[in-house]
Amino acid sequence: MAGGAQLRDEVDVVVVGAGLAGLACARELARAGRSVQVVEAAEAVGGRVRTDRVDGFLADRGFQLLNPAYPALRRGVDVDALGLGAFGAGVATRAEDGSLLRLGLPWREPALIGETLRAVGPEAARLPGLARWGLPLAPSLPALLTGRPAPRLRARMDRRADMELRLSLDHAGLRGRLRRIVEAFVAGVVLDDTGTTSTELVRLLVSSFLAAVPGLPRQGVQALPDQLAADVRAAGGAISTATRVTAVEEAGVGRRVRTEAGACSARSVVVAAGPGSAALAGSGEEVWRGVVTTWWACDVAPTGSDLLHVDSREHPTGPLANTAVVSAAAPSYAPAGRHLVQGSALLAPGRRPGPTEMERHARELLGADPADRWEVVARHEVPQALPRQVAPLQATRPVELAPGLLVAGDHRDTASIQGALVSGHRAARAVLTR
Repeated sequence: MAGGAQLRDEVDVVVVGAGLAGLACARELARAGRSVQVVEAAEAVGGRVRTDRVDGFLADRGFQLLNPAYPALRRGVDVDALGLGAFGAGVATRAEDGSLLRLGLPWREPALIGETLRAVGPEAARLPGLARWGLPLAPSLPALLTGRPAPRLRARMDRRADMELRLSLDHAGLRGRLRRIVEAFVAGVVLDDTGTTSTELVRLLVSSFLAAVPGLPRQGVQALPDQLAADVRAAGGAISTATRVTAVEEAGVGRRVRTEAGACSARSVVVAAGPGSAALAGSGEEVWRGVVTTWWACDVAPTGSDLLHVDSREHPTGPLANTAVVSAAAPSYAPAGRHLVQGSALLAPGRRPGPTEMERHARELLGADPADRWEVVARHEVPQALPRQVAPLQATRPVELAPGLLVAGDHRDTASIQGALVSGHRAARAVLTR
């Protein structure tokens, strides 16, 4: 039985998948006057952007941050309505002697200037290497530092010179602790600790962090797809959840989408189902990177900091890519009087960190008192969380595979929420152009 709206028999466009890309595409088509049917296999919209409610806590499926500097968010989302709770504009890490180092962007975290200087001081000789690596960002810094991301940032970079992150850091001569901090932070963003991710992608993401501070919606990250879905319905589009698509077939001048609840004919079909959709679209399989996130409830916050904590020591003592007291940034994620901590680790063949070792590492990085009791609220393993994007970066892959058959998702653009929304827009424009 289909959830949500009843499956229509015939429409202009069927969108398979109600993740960010599919919903962005459906909204634009519906607003342009096309009849649109969205079909989603899960019981709710969101795809990989979902939130579980557990005993008054909000646990997103994977630690996901919304950056209000993303152009696609500013253009098409009521960000104010999401009520973002922002994290601190910096990072905390453990030094080799176990002491805590806190570094912040001085124009956003003036209270951390002293600590930042003390942390960077012993690494002053490494700063030229960091400057060389960030040099392609220089023409855009005036706009970025005032919260106005330069729209032509990507064009200013020489794509022919794009290379693996680790090689670009080598070429810049960045070594020591500063390099390890950069690598540890980036690993949690792109879910890759091998250093093989495209440098151009990393610089694009860094530019967004310079422009604005990421945060979490008051009602969980699920609030973003919920807002998009409401817009789709308001524009006349239909969304059927709990409806699995079994095949997409050619039918005369259009396509026929078969589901477990019936069939729907359309002039065009946009497959935006994310991982596992290659068979439906007839496209090649993507290579994905995975993450496991554990959420803990505690009565005593292990730190008053709202910074992201990473382990940048030469020999990390645990599996976490990052950890944070989420309720310090977004109090709505925990009931009154309680606190919520997240810890995220990378998944890979032969690497599946368990909750005990993740908790031990999180406690160490956050400096939690061993006597404080932590309870597991939720644990989410997402083997296909982000598409792998290596150099040279293919930031705008084709969305039209055949007449009337299109594909959308962050694997067609950049591996990010920005990329998912942009790919949905590109697919919609392709349909409207035809």
